[in-house]
Amino acid sequence: MTENITQKLISRIRSGGSFTRSEELALVVRLSLPAIVAQIAAVMMQYIDAAMVGNLGAVEAAAVGLVASTTWLFWGLGSAGLTGYTVLASHRIGARDYSAARSLLRQGFVVALATGLILGGAGLAISPFLPEFLGASPEVAPEARIYFALYTAAFPIFFLSAFAGGMLRASGNIRVPSLLSVLMCLEDVVFNFLLIFPTREVQFAGLSFTAPGAGLGVAGAAVGTVLAEFLTALPMLWFVCTKSPELRIRGERGRFRPEAARLKEAFRIGIPIGCQHTVMCCAQVASTMIVAPLGTVALAANSLAITAEGLCYMPGYGIADAASSLTGQCIGARRPALARRFAYLTVGSGIAVMTLMGAFMYAAAPFMMGLMSNVDAIIELGSTVLRIEAFAEPMFAASIVAYGVFMGAGDTLAPCLMNLGSMWLVRIPAAWLLSQSMGLRGVWIAMCGELILRGLIFLARLRFGNWQKEPRG
Repeated sequence: MTENITQKLISRIRSGGSFTRSEELALVVRLSLPAIVAQIAAVMMQYIDAAMVGNLGAVEAAAVGLVASTTWLFWGLGSAGLTGYTVLASHRIGARDYSAARSLLRQGFVVALATGLILGGAGLAISPFLPEFLGASPEVAPEARIYFALYTAAFPIFFLSAFAGGMLRASGNIRVPSLLSVLMCLEDVVFNFLLIFPTREVQFAGLSFTAPGAGLGVAGAAVGTVLAEFLTALPMLWFVCTKSPELRIRGERGRFRPEAARLKEAFRIGIPIGCQHTVMCCAQVASTMIVAPLGTVALAANSLAITAEGLCYMPGYGIADAASSLTGQCIGARRPALARRFAYLTVGSGIAVMTLMGAFMYAAAPFMMGLMSNVDAIIELGSTVLRIEAFAEPMFAASIVAYGVFMGAGDTLAPCLMNLGSMWLVRIPAAWLLSQSMGLRGVWIAMCGELILRGLIFLARLRFGNWQKEPRG
């Protein structure tokens, strides 16, 4: 019933219907809530991995954290062209050209598979050398090498699943990808429980039982994540191909070979995103290289604190998903005034939600770190930097959700340049400088200040920038 109401409101965008303010807010909430759940589930999976691996010791936690930024670099490279296809699809759906949207789905599947194979192969090729390049100590490097190789080998599955979910969100169906993300989180818990630890006695609710386990450690965390992703990809692909009213291609003849014109347009949108991801993740690698010489405790605390912070900023990304879908369909339907109203509403909602999450993070920082590590020094240092970062959450939300608005409109170049300038001209130099005297605390003070500045820049562009562009084709 709830899904029917949501689809009726979305169809009003495409048909030119009017909205009251309460209906606009209702649609934002209906799309944002499942998207927030999906984003929280995604970071919970990382949180669970980090918590389980962190309880093995500081070396294992540092190994996973060391390669995290490089993993996101590869992910960002691969998602660029796929994002272009989903933006184009949202425009076509907004214009009620469902045949063109289905054509984009078929072509995007080929691009997603090819991207996964290329980047997966590249990941396997560099995995023997990556940890030492990032400054890993001799005890950390072998574990980091295994984790990165196993994770990147599964990229073909990851990209197919991510593309299918992105296309569903572009159509306004955020509920199905969200539910499947929650299921993936639960599967990851089970697989990690069985694969990371050896067979052992477990105490729970006053009961004692023998829990089976493979004892694979860091490798078990990677394999568990891959299995959970695979079991999520199957229903995601099935639903988008057979059940989505706008996108289902089952029983319909069509070409899967990417068309040059569509590929060019998708990469016109996606290349700035890919360049941003690449340079931003290089910045994350640079940050890791700034933190690594501070010692194993600092490296582990930095990694676990980043994971813990994700629980607070992921609601912003959930609202950004809703903002991107709404903006894209409004632009496709050639309703710029409605697109701007939804933009302001989603950005304001994101700031409100993440202000509350920042307050929670400040209060619960020791508890959050304690769930992921049993090393007192890591918990203390991680709690300190999380409390520093709590003050940046409102403006971080502004940049996250406004970026989703711009991406839905197909306006990607200027926002990407804004992100890059803020990161490389402000955060990295400040982090290096402050780390010399303040250690990890200085790195996070630099991060906090840069995120506040970035949010202000994005708010200015949202208000005064020319981001509402007519769709092509």
